[in-house]
Amino acid sequence: MPGNPNEIKLVNNAMANATRRKIMNFLEKGETSTEEIGGEIGKTMLDFHLKVLQQASLIELGEGTAKLSEYGRNFLKGKADKGEEKNADISKAKPVEIAEIRQLLPCIANSSKFRVIANMAPPLGGTLKVLEPLFPRGRYSDRINALIMQKGEIITTIYGTGKVTMTMIKNEGEAGEALENLRNTINEAIAKGVVPAPREKVRVEPMEIYKYLPQTNCGKCSEQSCYTFAIKLMSGEVSLDKCTPLKEPGYVTNFEHLQVLSAYI
Repeated sequence: MPGNPNEIKLVNNAMANATRRKIMNFLEKGETSTEEIGGEIGKTMLDFHLKVLQQASLIELGEGTAKLSEYGRNFLKGKADKGEEKNADISKAKPVEIAEIRQLLPCIANSSKFRVIANMAPPLGGTLKVLEPLFPRGRYSDRINALIMQKGEIITTIYGTGKVTMTMIKNEGEAGEALENLRNTINEAIAKGVVPAPREKVRVEPMEIYKYLPQTNCGKCSEQSCYTFAIKLMSGEVSLDKCTPLKEPGYVTNFEHLQVLSAYI
């Protein structure tokens, strides 16, 4: 268990990073596969972040698994005992149901995947903003009154009107399962009357942005390369609309992913 100054420094360094704090909070539910962690938190530099947490004695790594160490559990408990932000009250919200699922045309960027539209009733309206902390890679947009979530390649958007859209879905069965999980997560929070306190954004790395750019280095954005564009996008020096190829039909899904990632910058 950390105690001397060098060990304490390792812990402080480990917890100074937002992604590593997200990993710690995610591991509170118990031992988890690193693949699942990557799906929820993001795979960018995941091995590095896990190694830093292990070196700080906050987690224990197994063969493809990770869990909180005894010290890590006590560390999080100590943080919680010092006082958390007040949980949001959603006790007045009504349980939701998925009223309709409609499969659309194949995704333009990947003809083997589908775009799906569903309806959630009753509409959650402004309650969506309160629900944002339920989803590790969720972000509420005031502009469109929608909660946008990303899990792996799948992007799910819940609108205040009750409309739900999903991209990069394999088939209707996967859509049904994902929507059922979504419904259960929301209804469990409504039943309890509270959701977790607002959390920090997940850090997005330049390579994660670059992955969804055209990677043609065409120069139409006036930057030397797509990677340079990714770095400047993260720093707020350029906006997505500067990448004109993203407006082409073949990059529709890429653009949607980048819109989601931009919300974390």
